[in-house]
Amino acid sequence: MVLFKASLLLSGLALAHAGPGKSPNIEWGACNKTEVNTSLPMDCSNLHVPLDYTDSRSNKTLRLELARLPASENPSKGSILFNFGGPGIPGRSSLVALASLLQALTGGQYDLIAFDPRGTGNTLPFTCYDNDLEVLAMMDEQILANASDTTMGRLWARASVDAQACFSKANETGSLIGTAFGARDLMSVVDALDEDGMLRYWGLSYGTTLGATVAAMFPDRIDKMILDGVQNPHEYYHAYADFEEWTMSDKVFSGIFSGCVAAPENCALAHGNKTAAELEQVVWDMIDAVKYRPIPLGGGLLDYSASKQVMAQHLYSTSGWPDLAVMLDAMLSGNPQESGPEPDAGVYIDGKLQNSVQLMATMGIHCADRKLRTSSFDEIMPAMNQLLNISRVMGDVTTGMSMACAQWKIEPKERYEGDFQVKTKNPVLFIGNTYDGHTPIISARNVSSGFEGSVVLEVNGYGHCSVALPSKCTLKTVSEYWLKGTLPEPGKVCGVDAPPYSNVTWADVIGEASGNNTSCLLKREVYNVPSLHNLGRRLI
Repeated sequence: MVLFKASLLLSGLALAHAGPGKSPNIEWGACNKTEVNTSLPMDCSNLHVPLDYTDSRSNKTLRLELARLPASENPSKGSILFNFGGPGIPGRSSLVALASLLQALTGGQYDLIAFDPRGTGNTLPFTCYDNDLEVLAMMDEQILANASDTTMGRLWARASVDAQACFSKANETGSLIGTAFGARDLMSVVDALDEDGMLRYWGLSYGTTLGATVAAMFPDRIDKMILDGVQNPHEYYHAYADFEEWTMSDKVFSGIFSGCVAAPENCALAHGNKTAAELEQVVWDMIDAVKYRPIPLGGGLLDYSASKQVMAQHLYSTSGWPDLAVMLDAMLSGNPQESGPEPDAGVYIDGKLQNSVQLMATMGIHCADRKLRTSSFDEIMPAMNQLLNISRVMGDVTTGMSMACAQWKIEPKERYEGDFQVKTKNPVLFIGNTYDGHTPIISARNVSSGFEGSVVLEVNGYGHCSVALPSKCTLKTVSEYWLKGTLPEPGKVCGVDAPPYSNVTWADVIGEASGNNTSCLLKREVYNVPSLHNLGRRLI
């Protein structure tokens, strides 16, 4: 969702020495503007929680750095905690980017709180290498399985190197950053808030797996919970790969071109009277071509792996499709310099270092959680071939991470081993988009089937998580859930008010819904399009 400072790779453990026990009350104060830089009236606090929840004899604690946007209406109805996905997405910067939108969606009557989960930001950052050269060597090997006929074996070997390096350097840290401890951290924050002892939570993308886990571990402490852009937690913990995640990816990719043809005035690719299928085939031909003849751009190359990664990242939100169309049109016209400013070599290298921070956080959390492992290349190959068969656009983007997790050597101090047949004190609202290339609607339905009394809200549009799709219907449905606890009728489908290649934003939708379009348009910058474009983003 954001680019992270490479210096975080060298950050130390945020530890203090105080005895575990009942969480102290949180004292809010001014935020450090170098870390939480916003004009919004946000405040911050630190909370010390047990470093290792399984060791009752230890007095070591971990510092969670919290950020809060207070309710705009008084009195506050309590606090809502957020996790923005990944795993590996820092919470505080994500809350800053989306705070005004989330405040509108929650009715302005709750305090909104987020912190950097274990393994991310300043909270027990996970890294496997000591210097930039080692990190760059790792990043240079993040090629995709179909890049050549020898890549699959090379990926397996590289994953083995990374798994061993992580075990050698970060075994202790890696054992403390799993999702089960993340769930306990959420409840520690709830205890310290000293409200009603109940969790109110909105999890997006991987945050739905965290939410499903905390709900299964603490079902009697769930007041309200939205799981939005739902990941299949069964596969997350117990399979060689997240197969179900990619079942809608190719349809979303095709939507880039059908949307282009439907709005030719806003799409640079829409010329020559080509159909959507013809445009898509031209782009696939280009991707195949750069496998053999990469295009030099600035300090790097646009090759097969790079072009596929670009496509994968543009499945998150339609907000980036017009710019993608400009880039693709320039490439297809033989003028790559017109696709945008070329970064110099220094910027290119710095970007790789920044991306490595999230990549290692994702790997450290996800691989520790995943129970199924093997040292046999032959054993994992059927799963990798299954990925390739599920999705042309995403199948080979995900193989490297799956191979690393299969060979992972770090065991978490605690892994959630239960099922997801759950009766929560109050029912959960699941949300899924009809065309979500990262967490398909089928996952929301599958997970909801195990949560007694839960309901799935479907949002009929392209994008990852409901907040990527401006919709008056979603605004009304979600805000009523937070304010009144009212679930939508089973089978409800919300339309969207921002079709692909339009300029409609959440500011317009919220302004129209409130009857005060002018005031919302003045705040258009707070509905940060790049933030929505990268919501839940992970480097796979």
